[in-house]
Amino acid sequence: MPNWTKKEKDEMRERMVSRMEELRARVLEYREITKPIPPENAIGRVSRMDAINNRSVNEAALRQVEKQLAGLERAMGRLNDDRFGLCHRCGEAIPYGRILLLPGSISCVRCSD
Repeated sequence: MPNWTKKEKDEMRERMVSRMEELRARVLEYREITKPIPPENAIGRVSRMDAINNRSVNEAALRQVEKQLAGLERAMGRLNDDRFGLCHRCGEAIPYGRILLLPGSISCVRCSD
C-alpha cells in the first residue's frame, strides 16, 4: 500500500471532486446537444444530415465523458481503500503525479498499454 500523507490524499480528493464537477457539466452540455431534431423543424435535407452526423459524434463524446466520470466516482470510493494507488495488474504503486493527472488511474504507466 502506498503511504499517502493526509495532504496528498486531500489533494487527490480535491482534484477528483473538481474534475467530476467539470465532467458533470460536460455531460449536461452533451445531453443538450444530442437531443433529437424533430422532423417538423425545417432545416433542409443537407443540414438535417449534418445535424444527424454531428449528433452521432456528440453521442460518442457523451459516452466517453460518462465513462470518465464513472471511473472517477469509483476512484473516489476507493480513496480510503488499502489498495488505492496500486496497479491492478502488477500491484506496484502508481506514482503520485500520475494519480494527480489521471485520478481514475487503476494501472501504472507500464501496465496501461
